[in-house]
Amino acid sequence: MIHQLGLWAMIIFVSSAFAEAPRALPVDPSDITPENDAVLIDPSPRAAEAKPLPPGEVTLPEVKPNPASDTPEIGALPKGEDAVRLQIFLDQAHFGPGVIDGKPGRFTILAVNAWNEVHGHPSNDLSAVMAAARKAVPNPFALAIVPEVATKWVNTKLSYKKAAQAKEKRMSYRSYGEFMSERYHTDVDFLIELNSQKQVYGLQPSGSLIVPNVKPFLIENLNGSRYDPVELLASRHMVIDTKVNQARIYESTPTALIVADPEGPVQVQANRALVASFPITPGKPQFIKYGLWEMKNAVQLPVWRYDQSLLDTGKRSNNALNIPPGPNSPVGVIWMGLSVSGIGVHGTSDPETIGRSRSAGCIRMANWDATRLPDFIRPGASVEIR
Repeated sequence: MIHQLGLWAMIIFVSSAFAEAPRALPVDPSDITPENDAVLIDPSPRAAEAKPLPPGEVTLPEVKPNPASDTPEIGALPKGEDAVRLQIFLDQAHFGPGVIDGKPGRFTILAVNAWNEVHGHPSNDLSAVMAAARKAVPNPFALAIVPEVATKWVNTKLSYKKAAQAKEKRMSYRSYGEFMSERYHTDVDFLIELNSQKQVYGLQPSGSLIVPNVKPFLIENLNGSRYDPVELLASRHMVIDTKVNQARIYESTPTALIVADPEGPVQVQANRALVASFPITPGKPQFIKYGLWEMKNAVQLPVWRYDQSLLDTGKRSNNALNIPPGPNSPVGVIWMGLSVSGIGVHGTSDPETIGRSRSAGCIRMANWDATRLPDFIRPGASVEIR
């Protein structure tokens, strides 16, 4: 995917079905409204579901330990099918482990601990979550077919130059392998491990390949809609922890923990207020807007206002381009603007870099995670960046 430039930029809503590259507008994402009524994209035909494969049919390469890894200490991490099974289970339970690749790392551990917290199990305990994963995910792999709708979302000639991108109708995937990797919450490297380099690089519509058996991210269902406030979801609270690179969504603003006997043993209790957690990448320290903010808007398929001066200095210029929407846009396929100017939670063109490289000031998430946020939180909710 394209190199992540970082983001402290302006977003405008898509108000037509990608008819033309829209003009640059002097707008603030905190309070903008569409220029016109949205023209929804016609729904695409439903793609065939992936066919689960029997356990043991897929052989995974041995994962070599990385002495430089920053993975927290936790029991004996699973390997092989069980590693993929655990990641799929956590992903489907809305405790995102990051890229599903059979290599559990820091984000998998954070997801395990979030799941344990909700279910009242000790931190860093793997026994309960692995038992649940083996029951819920008997078949961790599936055989998937590249749907015909992929032709609308793949452009093998998409330029890397911003001036050329501004003339495109959308920021498409650059290959069918990239389309399928994001669809199944993984990366191209893992698809190559499961299949072969020749098969993944030569992939075309109607072709098949082995994928993680996860509920797919259906980009064809996005139509440029904006999300309205919903009372229950607008009353929720999201904590964005820039120290551990995780966003947590709670039913309401968390209350302080009061310990009756500080000298006594700590009793683990289920935290039912935690409803979901996802990996994030925060902005650079000098650009992060710490504090408590309000979510002001949420829109699918945003247009990105590319202003190099704004990215470099924080000062807006008149020399800007509107980069069209799509999965290879630096803001991904969803934008959720906050009440602080120019800052929002959004998708990314580089899911494999989540937690590793920083943007200018916004909060990035993998597209498959970002598109699930409106199921848990809506405009009006409080967002704490800490």
